[in-house]
Amino acid sequence: MNRDRRNSGFTLIETMFVLGIIAVLATIAIPMTGNQLSYLRLSGDARNLQNALMLAKMRAAATFTQARVYVDLNAKTFRIQTWDRNAATPDWKTDGGTTSLSGSDRFGYGSISTPPSFTQVSIGQAPTCFTRTSAVILNTACIVFNSRGVPISVSGKPTATEPPIGTNAVYLTDGTAVYGATVSATGMIRLWRTGATGTANWTVQ
Repeated sequence: MNRDRRNSGFTLIETMFVLGIIAVLATIAIPMTGNQLSYLRLSGDARNLQNALMLAKMRAAATFTQARVYVDLNAKTFRIQTWDRNAATPDWKTDGGTTSLSGSDRFGYGSISTPPSFTQVSIGQAPTCFTRTSAVILNTACIVFNSRGVPISVSGKPTATEPPIGTNAVYLTDGTAVYGATVSATGMIRLWRTGATGTANWTVQ
């Protein structure tokens, strides 16, 4: 009497065939998943930076003082600071916490040599940050807003009137793409994206 095939198991060949299909699909899917995760990490960090710039601009207007986004290029972190003029010794005060970049994300623009249109004369990070006594803080980048939401230099004058003009930008990359958060002379904040190699093809995000 023949055994009912519905009650029989899989043969070794059938099992190996199914495992082979799963292996092929995994080989295709895993790199795609990894690329998608990298894209999400970098774009998330870029959005966080853009939001920090917007918040710093609003803080400056709300408190009638100066506010800045302080970027530590080596530590791969950034934070919002406001100028506390009511302290016994007026100084920069950090508002909220410090945000760290994800994974392999870092501040930089790879081999890209051209900035987004109508933003900078030449590509580069924002000027270095300064202490309350106007001493340079190495390996940093700062974008500072006055109470009118206009980016200013360490002297307190609008950056549109002082060289280097058009330097209000912070770039970050993971080696495959570059994001740039730029601030115009009027305080308009934009986020841009391009590939990390070859000719820059910046698009507004």
